[in-house]
Amino acid sequence: MSSILIADDEKSMREMLEIMLTDKGYRIFTASSSKEASEVLNNNDIDLLISDMKMPSDGGIGLLKNSLRLDKARPVIMITAYASAGSAVEAMKLGAFDYLTKPFKLDEIELVVRNALERRNLILENKNLKSELEKSRGKRDMIGKSREMNEIRAVVDRVADSSATVLITGESGTGKELIAQSLHTSSSRRAKPFLSINCGAMPEHLLESELFGHVKGAFTGASEDKKGLLKAANGGTFFFDEIAEMSTTLQVKLVRVIQEREIRQVGGINDIKLDVRFIAATNREIEEAVRDGSFREDLYYRLNVVSIKAPSLRQRREDIPLLAKHFLSRFNMENNSLIQGFTPEAMKLMEEYQWRGNIRELENVVERAVVLETDKWITPENLPDNLRYPVSSSDNIVIPQQGIDLEKKLSEIEKGIITTALKKSLGSRKVAAKLLNMNLRSLRYKIGKYDISL
Repeated sequence: MSSILIADDEKSMREMLEIMLTDKGYRIFTASSSKEASEVLNNNDIDLLISDMKMPSDGGIGLLKNSLRLDKARPVIMITAYASAGSAVEAMKLGAFDYLTKPFKLDEIELVVRNALERRNLILENKNLKSELEKSRGKRDMIGKSREMNEIRAVVDRVADSSATVLITGESGTGKELIAQSLHTSSSRRAKPFLSINCGAMPEHLLESELFGHVKGAFTGASEDKKGLLKAANGGTFFFDEIAEMSTTLQVKLVRVIQEREIRQVGGINDIKLDVRFIAATNREIEEAVRDGSFREDLYYRLNVVSIKAPSLRQRREDIPLLAKHFLSRFNMENNSLIQGFTPEAMKLMEEYQWRGNIRELENVVERAVVLETDKWITPENLPDNLRYPVSSSDNIVIPQQGIDLEKKLSEIEKGIITTALKKSLGSRKVAAKLLNMNLRSLRYKIGKYDISL
């Protein structure tokens, strides 16, 4: 049932419209002045406003402006007994849906009301569709069907539209910023900025200026006022990456920002109000940082209202094929390649690998493979040696006190494996290449590089 507010200082007009529109199945509110009508608009869900041009308080034009300020999608029909081209043009320029002159026929107002409500429903349907598409786009970027990823999506759904701060923890390369972006794109703040900063990427004084901004003359080199990132993110979301790297001095100031929702520029004297949703992330054991005093306990509790743990790639191995195909599609497009996929042998190696660098390492491996591959399929030969010849157990590795030359050691291991394959194949390079899952051209290059002879 659509709700309509009738605002007119003539009682007879209000009653006539109320009876007629109630009979058509609408829920009717009435007001005799702009002030009274504004109170109704503030306290009720009104789908359509019918307003007289001449009324006590701010008049119909003032009420029109207030209605559009509260809800741009709500149509407003203006009516008046004092018809003039000037008032009609003014109302329509300000955003009125239509303009009717007293006296009018009842079927005329009925038709205009129906058209106005149909337009509102269309606007809201388009808005909801766009919202759902943007939400699904944000969640779709969090690729994976594992239990861990489904749990993260569920948390994002529940808290996206709240103002609660979120703390995302997890190893480097696990997609913490992607989770933060999904929280933003799934929220009603999605049309506003999503800004971020890496707290460990710059010195303390520069970080403070970047976050809070500064006034001219605040310090040497401050030749003009600068708006900080927090102010620039107003209405949207701000993401503190590697929050545990922030100095304790700045942590104190951040506590106040989160608590009071206001900032003060470096060198400034006025507080600036903020409407920002805060999300933070760290790859450190944050509770341990709190215990050793490098991270303030009060900031930890203000950030950790909602906690999300980003799983390592080792914890969600079933997602590796999905992520690999996603990166393959992206790098195919970027490099104008037509690679169709991964051979079963290559995918098996990828699924069994430890991925200490998590998603970021997988992304780099796929990009390297796309750049090197000249055929339709990515094979084991296109993968780095550490994937093809993984160390079975780090416990078996002995590093002497004086250390080792890693590159030299890896070369020795690779040379030994190739020599063994050649011996097993009785010197046949073609057979050895097949044993090593590499193409003959690559094997010839390696034999020449290590000067292998049998």
